[in-house]
Amino acid sequence: MPKPVTVTYQVFTTPKEVSMASARLFASHVEQAVASRGVARVAISGGSTPKGMFELLADPAKPFAETIPWDKLQLFWVDERCVPPTHPESNYLMTKTALLDKVGIKPENIFRMEGELDPEEAANRYEAALRNSMKLEGAESPHFDLVLLGMGDDGHTASLFPHTAAINEMGRLVVANHVPQKDTWRISLAWPVINASAEVAFEIVGSGKAGILAQVLTGPRDPETLPSQLIRPTNGKLLFLLDEAAASKLPPLTEIFTTPNGSRKVGTLEI
Repeated sequence: MPKPVTVTYQVFTTPKEVSMASARLFASHVEQAVASRGVARVAISGGSTPKGMFELLADPAKPFAETIPWDKLQLFWVDERCVPPTHPESNYLMTKTALLDKVGIKPENIFRMEGELDPEEAANRYEAALRNSMKLEGAESPHFDLVLLGMGDDGHTASLFPHTAAINEMGRLVVANHVPQKDTWRISLAWPVINASAEVAFEIVGSGKAGILAQVLTGPRDPETLPSQLIRPTNGKLLFLLDEAAASKLPPLTEIFTTPNGSRKVGTLEI
């Protein structure tokens, strides 16, 4: 049996409040890491949910654009679709448009997955990029300061889809994963790499995710069917940032905090 993990889920009234909480989490981890050792390493996901966070981080009317030490940030991706970086479905393109074009991240500190290449080649090249940038040796794993994840309505996270080969991959840092249900290939960090991070946080909104989220956190363990259950950080802590709709089928909340930016409700459970 895997060792227990304490899940903390913070619940906000609206998706916009979730985006703001995610932006604050991002900023906090970057600032702390840079203060501690001069560099921050963050791995991000694509999709519509993190786009709101990126737009807040880049908004000149918000504090983040000015206070985050962007020049000390190394930015990585959790996964990518096998499309060119100019394709509308590219995770990189969404991030570039919403964030990268507006803040001062050094080009050499932006580590995109090359979705336009053969999937296996792209995975190998990204694994090499991780090893080189972090000076990894042998079986050493990358150590991100923060990994931000989403969850699909089928229980997948990153590009770890139900009943696909990547679920069973433990020796690689990055995998090329064939996804038959979508008739496509994806490139993804392997789940042990995600679990080795200092903090792992899911950002999930909408009533359409409520049922699958409850299955992942409170249902029987079945990672072949619910790959998000593979995410069990080795530090024993896992964070979920949710709106009320996504959290509607989780156990009762235990604490309520009121801030100038609205209320934040907190629940915990052990998985």
